[in-house]
Amino acid sequence: MTEQIRVLLVDDQDLIRTGFRLILLREPDIVVVGEATDGHGALTTLAGLDGACDVVLMDVRMPRMNGIDATRRIVAEHPRVRVLVLTTFDLDEYAQAAIQAGAGGFLLKDARPTELVDAIRRVAQGDAVMAPSTMRRMLEHLRAGDPAVSPPPTPEAADDALDALTEREREVLALIAEGLNNAEISERLFLSESTVKTHVGRVLFKLDLRDRIHAVIFAKERGV
Repeated sequence: MTEQIRVLLVDDQDLIRTGFRLILLREPDIVVVGEATDGHGALTTLAGLDGACDVVLMDVRMPRMNGIDATRRIVAEHPRVRVLVLTTFDLDEYAQAAIQAGAGGFLLKDARPTELVDAIRRVAQGDAVMAPSTMRRMLEHLRAGDPAVSPPPTPEAADDALDALTEREREVLALIAEGLNNAEISERLFLSESTVKTHVGRVLFKLDLRDRIHAVIFAKERGV
């Protein structure tokens, strides 16, 4: 039997949580291990689960503790748990704040059920997910050198970080920065997808990055 992905639902609306639970109940490899109505509840529930959680579906706008602050706490206190932020609002500041807080993905609540399930699986595997419209705008801001997205690094820090990569890993990083997925990178470099996945993992490890979204930001900051 395939190991199940354990999910915690965090949203202040009962109807939303119920909808997510019903969607996930149909997936044999996903199990809902708990629910919370705000960030405080999410942290309390995670503590009670004692690490038995893989992905948190996190709303942004909630009372007491919002999803961004809760994500920051979860990343610091439960580094093995991945956070997928969901929101009704396609606002760049939410996406940017979620990424800076350490979220592994940012998705809109109007995503199709299949997109939600796929995002959970990808985030659980250590990949990153972002709503396509938000990702396009973020890439445009990064390409334009928008300081609101990320401040420019010092040249010395950029050189030191990139020196850790092999030539092939730099190529993979550049293609990640273009927004290509593993299959597209595989076609571009004439490599198998498993080889590309290995290179991506090494890039993230060497640069101490959580996921592909942070790799995109890193690359654009350094002009890769």
